[in-house]
Amino acid sequence: MNARDVWITGVGLLTSLGEGGEAHVSALQANAGTLHIDEMTYAPYPIYPLGDVDFGKQIPKKSDQRQMELWQRVGVYASGLALADSGLAHDPVLLSKTNLIVAAGSGGRDTAVDSRILDTMSSTTETELLAKEILPTALRPTLFLAQLSNLLAGNISIVHNVTASSRTFMGEEMAGLAAIENAHRRITSGQGDIFLVGGALNANREDLLLGYELGKNLWAHPYKGVWSRKEKGGGFIPGSAGAFLVLEAREHAEARGRKPYARLCDVVTDCCRRKPGEATRALGSLFDTLDVPEGPLAVMSGASGVEPIASEELEFLQGLDERGYQVAIHAHGSQIGHTVEAHFPAGVGLAALALANGRFFAPSDENWVETEFEGDSLSRVLVTGAGHWRGEGLALLERVE
Repeated sequence: MNARDVWITGVGLLTSLGEGGEAHVSALQANAGTLHIDEMTYAPYPIYPLGDVDFGKQIPKKSDQRQMELWQRVGVYASGLALADSGLAHDPVLLSKTNLIVAAGSGGRDTAVDSRILDTMSSTTETELLAKEILPTALRPTLFLAQLSNLLAGNISIVHNVTASSRTFMGEEMAGLAAIENAHRRITSGQGDIFLVGGALNANREDLLLGYELGKNLWAHPYKGVWSRKEKGGGFIPGSAGAFLVLEAREHAEARGRKPYARLCDVVTDCCRRKPGEATRALGSLFDTLDVPEGPLAVMSGASGVEPIASEELEFLQGLDERGYQVAIHAHGSQIGHTVEAHFPAGVGLAALALANGRFFAPSDENWVETEFEGDSLSRVLVTGAGHWRGEGLALLERVE
């Protein structure tokens, strides 16, 4: 049995640049667009916050909105945009056949409780005290300090009536990679016809920033693009975002008269141990499994700015020149921030929008790394996903005439 073609028939994006495909195409093609960055609230750590969003447009019930934290509202909203964009919204027959795959972390923690624990740890070495005196009185009735990741999938199912199978992946950037790869493989192998897949992140969270800074992953300086942070040690700027895609078997889309943004040719992933140079070799090995004709190649890079992985990804991309490719790179993290679980789905969605418009995005950095795409026509885009700590992946998209 031949593998089936996978089409991208819906794109739902909600980021600091706005909502929907048109807003993102306009911003990213306008010579780096208009950046929406907050450098004051969590100084010295900048973030990319969302603008004003009327969540009622995709989550009409106030009761549903109230029981969701912001990260869930962002994800449910973006998934609704994707469903509407693909013509699935409010079609109970199609929605009952739509499979759901979500990449998500847990929700916001109780920062007051965490602060008490940290304060206590700084003044005592008796860790038993934490278990005996603080946690029993602080834990919520759920016995967990944060909303569970699979609640996002549940709320998407409830609000949008997506009622076929449901899976949730956790594990930061690797979750987004695995979600797209899983949907692609299930369609090509005939295990499903249509999938709603994506992720969400709320960057406006003290607990999230604390966790990433403890790992020395954040950029603690005024804004610079992802390729310009190495000289100060690197780091990422978190961005609030929801990114969902509708992936569909070609035959299924044609039967209902839908045209695609692009064909998702393949998705390949790895998870190396990140010894020096290992990520560069891993990305190269993944690229070797893809059928990419030589010539002009647009790259939608998911680089975060964290070192040394950003430099290792760049080494891989620049090495493609020696293999007969004329590479034009665009890192969407410079304009929407690093969106962790949602970052790879966002990159795939933006690549699909670029292919549908026949034009790649303008360079987004202030140095020599990114250049204009110089091919006669934009026919394919390579999307990279390299987690700030673990996880590597590539996706190849092609234009559908």
